[in-house]
Amino acid sequence: MSRLFGTDGIRGIANSELTVELAFKLGKAGAYVLKKENERPTVLIGKDTRVSGDMLENALAAGVLSMGGNVIKIGVLPTPAVAHLVKYFRADAGVVISASHNPFEYNGIKFFNGEGFKLDDSIEDQIEDIIRDDIDVNSHVTGEKLGRCLEGEENALNLYVDFLKQTTDIRFDGLKIALDCANGAAYKAAKKVYQELGADVVSIFDNPDGQNINDKCGSTHPEKIQALVAEIGADIGFAYDGDADRLISIDEKGRIIDGDKTICICANRLKEEGELTGGCVTATVMSNLGLHKYMKSMGITVDVTTVGDRYVLERMLNTGCVIGGEQSGHIIFLNRTTTGDGILSSIQLLRAIIKSGKKPSELSDEIAIYPQVLKNASIKNENKKKYAQDPEIVSAIAEVEEIMAGEGRVLIRPSGTEPLVRVMIEGRDIQRIDNLANKLAALLEKKFS
Repeated sequence: MSRLFGTDGIRGIANSELTVELAFKLGKAGAYVLKKENERPTVLIGKDTRVSGDMLENALAAGVLSMGGNVIKIGVLPTPAVAHLVKYFRADAGVVISASHNPFEYNGIKFFNGEGFKLDDSIEDQIEDIIRDDIDVNSHVTGEKLGRCLEGEENALNLYVDFLKQTTDIRFDGLKIALDCANGAAYKAAKKVYQELGADVVSIFDNPDGQNINDKCGSTHPEKIQALVAEIGADIGFAYDGDADRLISIDEKGRIIDGDKTICICANRLKEEGELTGGCVTATVMSNLGLHKYMKSMGITVDVTTVGDRYVLERMLNTGCVIGGEQSGHIIFLNRTTTGDGILSSIQLLRAIIKSGKKPSELSDEIAIYPQVLKNASIKNENKKKYAQDPEIVSAIAEVEEIMAGEGRVLIRPSGTEPLVRVMIEGRDIQRIDNLANKLAALLEKKFS
């Protein structure tokens, strides 16, 4: 049996790979592990808008209840809302049922601890060992020892929106803001928070039907929000992914401001206000060379880690860094919250822009981004790491690295959540790097698909 937990929880096609039986077992195993600290643990559960969410939510909840744990269901809310509210409700753990930016037929289960951070690897390993070894942890509790579904004392959506509003010291009155909610978990919260902060909001892809989440919309498909910004003359646009932990922004000219540029703009503002602890940001190996050059010009150092928000967070917690993230728009403001939050990131970006006295495009243009091509090679899951030992692949990568020497870089890495190997090449000539990336991706698919 392959490892269940990837870099961002457990994911798979709902009711095929991620089954009701597995969700039930995860609920039981999770409650069993939590009971070592609390005889009657409480688990907070949130989800995105996928049709499979109800099924998996109820199966997981049943597993927790059968072990004598209690459950608080807060419904459809962004992943970071669960990370925040787990502390408010004093729960022992939080669970998010979402597959983030993946198509609707996928779903996932992700755990947070009682402090709002993702579970330590050691705790995930305990849960996984129970399921993999088919250990029966059922204590067969009966009567009053069975768990209950509890009601939250207050409206979870309002609690989350109130928290987001408290992360800025200015209002957005008079600004026209375009939002793309990806038909996902942000479809209520994003519009509500910006309206309550005074903005004129125009929102698209905010009518989820269980199947249209991430469907040609959201942070991975920003074309529609780009067009909307131009059409309505918006001051800025924001696009979130299915569980709203990522952000891609659009300047007033309809151009993309990605995660790298957002980190640059916000880090510079934090530095000017004396809040950039250690004078550094945390980025991944995928971050653009342009980020590194801009940070250097601002006197800010860049701490580089491997791809994956959990690794960014781990490094930030070790170093005390307050801002870090990924080019994809998963950005962590550790002085505000415990995980990536797309809506919070958009608020911090807009605040930084207003404080600068410049337009979004002016700040964005200060950061020169190198052309970067990313190709996905679809291969079998069990083959995702074999390329590194294959002589033909190793030779092909070395050849491209020699071609790009001094003008860019090459990065090959397996996806943590999908049966893909990602090929990234960065350089000055877009046509050249596109051809090189296509050739490498085709070779990977030929050998390992």
